[in-house]
Amino acid sequence: MGGGAARREWRLSGPPMTSTDSPARAGASGERLNTRAAGVVALAVLCSRILGLVRLQVFAALFGAGRLMDVFFIAFRIPNLLRDMVGEGALSTAFVTTFSKTAAREGDASAWQLANKVVTLTAVVVSALVLLGIVLAPWLVALLGWGFGPAKAALTVELTRIMYPFILIVSLAALVMGMLNARNVFGVPALASTFFNLGLILTGAGLGWWLDPHFGPKATVALAVGVLVGGLLQLGVQIPSLRRFGYRYRPDFRWRDPGVRAMLLIMGPSVIAASTVQVNVVVNSAFASMLGNGPISWLGYAFRLMQFPIGMFGVALGTVSLPMLSRLAVAGEHDRFRSELARGLRMVFFMTIPAAIGLMVLAGPIVSVLYQHGRFNPYDARQTAAALRFYSLGLCGYAALKVLVNAFYAVDRRRTPMVVSLIAMGLNLLLCWFTTQIMHWGVRGLALSVAAVATANFLVLYALMRRHLGRLASGEMFSMLARLGVACAALALICWGGLHWPLAHWQTGPFWPKLAALTLVIVVGAGAFFVCALALGIAEMHDIAQIVKRKLRVA
Repeated sequence: MGGGAARREWRLSGPPMTSTDSPARAGASGERLNTRAAGVVALAVLCSRILGLVRLQVFAALFGAGRLMDVFFIAFRIPNLLRDMVGEGALSTAFVTTFSKTAAREGDASAWQLANKVVTLTAVVVSALVLLGIVLAPWLVALLGWGFGPAKAALTVELTRIMYPFILIVSLAALVMGMLNARNVFGVPALASTFFNLGLILTGAGLGWWLDPHFGPKATVALAVGVLVGGLLQLGVQIPSLRRFGYRYRPDFRWRDPGVRAMLLIMGPSVIAASTVQVNVVVNSAFASMLGNGPISWLGYAFRLMQFPIGMFGVALGTVSLPMLSRLAVAGEHDRFRSELARGLRMVFFMTIPAAIGLMVLAGPIVSVLYQHGRFNPYDARQTAAALRFYSLGLCGYAALKVLVNAFYAVDRRRTPMVVSLIAMGLNLLLCWFTTQIMHWGVRGLALSVAAVATANFLVLYALMRRHLGRLASGEMFSMLARLGVACAALALICWGGLHWPLAHWQTGPFWPKLAALTLVIVVGAGAFFVCALALGIAEMHDIAQIVKRKLRVA
């Protein structure tokens, strides 16, 4: 097959499909965004996010939010950045897109052969990256921890080197996840990160106590080892599900393959596009390292809370939408592609806008209840809450990008997110400098930079996708947002009232009454929001109500 023909074949806007393509068309023509599967993923991600929050609660109580957690956050962020760029971000996205199209066009046997080639290539390339990262660790730490002193930098280098093999482990886990997602198995892959958190908690706390009962610098080594243990669990728990499909790995070094080439062409630009926010967070961490002990930890703790709704809604819908949009692209179902993409974006907004309002209004008591224990003091809680409020401003844009970027890959417009992301990275660098060096806003300015860049990134990509597709049901989008604004106003009013009663004394009150009051405000606010959404006839609320009714009938 010639290069030009291959390029045309991977485009949504390519020539009409012939009768030989009817199986793919038939398979895609009836597809809709599977909100039930998205619900399964959301539930699994919720479990993972809860355990991830428990992980940070444990570490906050044991280590606080000062020098040692600053070191761990930076040390983990270096391999974690590459994980998002090479592993769970770009690699998984590119592989699912190519694997789904290969299976639709050429059948399962060709798709499994492609999987063997990609797994082998990934193992070789990422192993080389691991070795290179271990060697270059001192320079990487110097780049990301500008304000670290010699002792702090040395400990960061040690932890970074221990954790670097995590990139290989999690890249293989991402490929296994991609194969399962392409076979419409979403629950187990989404739940796999729960086992990562389990491994990190048990190893970090248990081994840390054994190394240093006072949880000083030696105990941070246990956190690094726990990252590796958690990664192995994340990979291992998915393998039985994959084997049930009959997949058996066999090394395959025949990389001169159209499928491998197509995946690499997608992956190259998406390495940048899929990791925009992580790169921006790393830049923020570098600026935060100049603000003394604590700011890196405050940002890390706050960002974890923002990842709750992102993971439950943005990641869940993005995970389910990618193989579906890819198959619709292969089948040439342009109208279905537009409608399902617009539906996915509306669902993201429906779930994340109220979540953002709740996090902004209730940031103080939320952080106090979750983190203010042990060595995590009230000052740490106030600074973390301030960062959370500004992070929440970008929640909707960040979550919606998980769906929208996948749509660009499905229509073979992979360079567009890359270019926009490069511009966004430059904007973030400028905003970080301005907010910290000129305005002196500290962690608030750094969190605001991430929020502004994520929102701008989404708006630009939305406009470009709408232009590419001709239309994107924008009228329905604005109509839904107008009605959603009314429901969110009720939610905001209840949350604001909750701060004055029953949370009036949350800063000084005991833990259990504070937890009970916060839970009451959240439940009443969420209930009022959903009742208003039903009364206003928001379609996305009716979709959720139908899912709940089906579940109740089954129970």
